[in-house]
Amino acid sequence: MDLHHYIGDDLALDSTGDLLLAEDTIEGQQRVLRRLLTATKGYLWHQAYGAGVPGIVGQNYDEAAIRGVIRAQIFNEAVVSRSPDPVITVTQITNGASVRIQYQDAITRKPVSLNFNVTQ
Repeated sequence: MDLHHYIGDDLALDSTGDLLLAEDTIEGQQRVLRRLLTATKGYLWHQAYGAGVPGIVGQNYDEAAIRGVIRAQIFNEAVVSRSPDPVITVTQITNGASVRIQYQDAITRKPVSLNFNVTQ
């Protein structure tokens, strides 16, 4: 299990004051989000890790390019099932993009919806 930690937030504590652990769907959502928001080549020892979505949004807005990078990267996480095909919606917002990803959890077989905004 991973620590319960969404990128950009603090670590969470459980009811006893210990570090909260993430399981099942939450763990998968955190992994997908971390991969998408990590800069390309952002980890020294894992150069292939990271989609760099914030860097793409910072360029000229190209919805198809953003969607393509997301699609290519989410399948690197074992939790994302290839069937049914994930639905990725990218909408332009002021200074960025709003992203919604709907996929099936490969482990629990339950539908998952992940929403986040990326701004310049």
